[in-house]
Amino acid sequence: MNLHNVEFIKSAANVDAVPRDGLPQIVFSGKSNVGKSSVINKLLNRKQFARVSATPGKTAHINYFLIDKQVYFVDLPGYGYAKVSKSERARWAVLMESFFRNPAYITRGVMIVDSRHKPTNDDITMADWFKATGCPLTIVANKIDKLKKSEIAPNMARIRETLELPDDVTIVEFSAEKGTNKETLIAEIKCG
Repeated sequence: MNLHNVEFIKSAANVDAVPRDGLPQIVFSGKSNVGKSSVINKLLNRKQFARVSATPGKTAHINYFLIDKQVYFVDLPGYGYAKVSKSERARWAVLMESFFRNPAYITRGVMIVDSRHKPTNDDITMADWFKATGCPLTIVANKIDKLKKSEIAPNMARIRETLELPDDVTIVEFSAEKGTNKETLIAEIKCG
């Protein structure tokens, strides 16, 4: 799979608009401001392919990127941003619940969390949705470059414990800024 051969396919406002062509779908999620678009861009070696916004909560649709005509990277809307209106939050909840009701379309979940902080209740909900699909799940602990070496192991343990992750779920210590463990994450994504 050539990660440099990528094209934007569509932005789906509801699950009726998602591609159903049988290609694998690697689904990326994370709260607003966790660096989800930056992680996707780092994997694709692109600066602004998945749009990075200065305003959190901007991704309001499910975005589909076709990689090497073989697999989709699916960028879910960010969650947990307080300044989004109640109606927008409700719309997001309906979109996500209907998306996760069709786990056949999810080949692998890639959930991005901030390595510096304990996962939020919204992170726990998202992890539970992924676990309920039965698909392989990878946790990306982003912003690892902002931690001291002595903080890494305890923070990874806290993420695993808070999200109640089984032993077979890998946590990749990652930096979208520096590219730390990029090859590890690519290998993890390609294996399933």
